Amino acid sequence: MELDIQCEEMSPSRWAELLTTMKSCKTIRLDDCNLSSSNCEDLSSIINTNPSLTELKLNNNELGDAGVEYLCKGLLTPSCSLQKLWLQNCNLTSASCETLRSVLSAQPSLTELHVGDNRLGTAGVKVLCQGMMNPSCKLQKLQLEYCELTADIVEALNAALQSKPTLKELSLSNNTLGDTAVKQLCQGLVEASCNLELLHLENCGITSDSCMDISAVLRNKSSLMDLSVGDNKIGDSGLALLCQGLMHPSCKIQKLWLWDCDLTSASCKDLSRLISTKETLTEISLIDNNLRDSGIEMLCQALKDPKSKLQELWVRECGLTTACCKAVSSALSTNKHLKVLHIGENKLGDAGVELLCEGLMHPNCNIQSLWLGNCDLTAGCCATLATVMATKQCLTELDLSYNPLEDEGIRKICEALKKPSCNVQQLILYDILWSSEVDDELRALEESKPEVKIIS
Repeated sequence: MELDIQCEEMSPSRWAELLTTMKSCKTIRLDDCNLSSSNCEDLSSIINTNPSLTELKLNNNELGDAGVEYLCKGLLTPSCSLQKLWLQNCNLTSASCETLRSVLSAQPSLTELHVGDNRLGTAGVKVLCQGMMNPSCKLQKLQLEYCELTADIVEALNAALQSKPTLKELSLSNNTLGDTAVKQLCQGLVEASCNLELLHLENCGITSDSCMDISAVLRNKSSLMDLSVGDNKIGDSGLALLCQGLMHPSCKIQKLWLWDCDLTSASCKDLSRLISTKETLTEISLIDNNLRDSGIEMLCQALKDPKSKLQELWVRECGLTTACCKAVSSALSTNKHLKVLHIGENKLGDAGVELLCEGLMHPNCNIQSLWLGNCDLTAGCCATLATVMATKQCLTELDLSYNPLEDEGIRKICEALKKPSCNVQQLILYDILWSSEVDDELRALEESKPEVKIIS
C-alpha cells in the first residue's frame, strides 16, 4: 500500500486520518505538505510500529533539525526496515548530521539517503562520512546536491568510498568543489572498490583541467552508466579529453549530460564518433551549447549509423535554424531507436518544422516525445503537425509552448487530438494566447478524452 500526497496543507483532523492509513503503508510520500517537527514525532512512531515501511519521502517541508531527531529515534529501533529516506529541502543544518550518522552506523536496511538542498556544510557531511565508514552501513545512493560543500570534503568522501563497496550513486552537483577537489575525488573513485553507476557533478566549478581525471574514472569503472557534468566550463578541449574515456572499450556509459558546457560545433566531431560507435549510449543532453547548424548536421550523420542506439537527444537552445532541419529529418527517417527529441528554443520556423515532419512521418521513425517550444512557429505549420499527430501512434507527448499559434493553430491541433488514431496523451501549450471560445473547446476535449492532459 502506498500513500502519495503532494502540496496539501495538513489540518489536525486530516493528519489524524492519515496516521491511521500510514500504519500499513509500504511507501509514504508527503512532499510539500507544510509538515513540521511535531509531525515527525508521529512519523517516528509509525516507523517504529510499521515494519513494512520501506520508503519515506518528506521533501520540501520545514522539519528542521528537531524533526530529524524525532525521525531518527524511529529509524534506530530494531523493528525499522526503512530502505529509502528523502529529506531534500527540509531546513536541516550540520546539527542533523550527527543524528543521521547514528542511523547510517546502526541501520543496515537503509540503502538510499537524499539530503540535498540543506545547509549541511562540509563539517556536517564529514560526520555523515564517518557513519558511512561503519561496516553496518550498506548505503547504495547518496544525494548531496546544494549542501554548501567545499573542496575540503573530498578527503572524507574518499575515505568513505574506500570503505563502501556497496555505493552505486553519488550526486554532488551544485557545490563549489573546483578542479583540484574533483581531481582528488576521481583518483579516489578509481582506487575505490565501489561499482559506481551514477556520478553527478553539475555546477561544481569544473574546467578542462579536471576532464582527464574524469576520463580515467570512465575508463576504470565499467559500472558507470550515468555521468552528468552539465553547467561546467569544460569547453571543446575538455570534451575531447572526456571522449578518450567515453570511447574506451571498457566504458559502458548510457546517459551523458553535457548541458551548458561551453561546447561549440568543434566538439561535434568527437560527439558524432561517440554516438555512432558507443552502442551503450542511449541518452545525451547538449542543451545550451553553441553547436549551430553545422554541429547538429554532424550529429545527425552519426544518428544514421546502424550502430547508433541513441534513444534521447536534447539539443534545446543550441543556435539551430531552418538550415539544419533537412539533416534532422533524414536522421529521424533512418534511426529506429530515437524516441525523445528536445529541439526547442531554436529558430526552426514553420519551414523547418515542415521538413522535420517529413522525417517524423517515415515508417522508421518511432519518436514518442517531441519538444518544439519557442521555435518561431505559427499556425502555418499546424496542419502538418496535426497530420503527424493523427498518423504516428507512437507520438504520446508534444510541446508547442511559447509559439504564436493563435486560435487557428490551436484549432488544427485540437482536431488532430479528437481523432481516434491520435495517441498524444500530453500536450504542453505554455504561454500561447487563444480566445475564450478555443479555451472552451480545449476543456471540452479534455472531458471527452480524459486520457489527454493539456498543460497550459
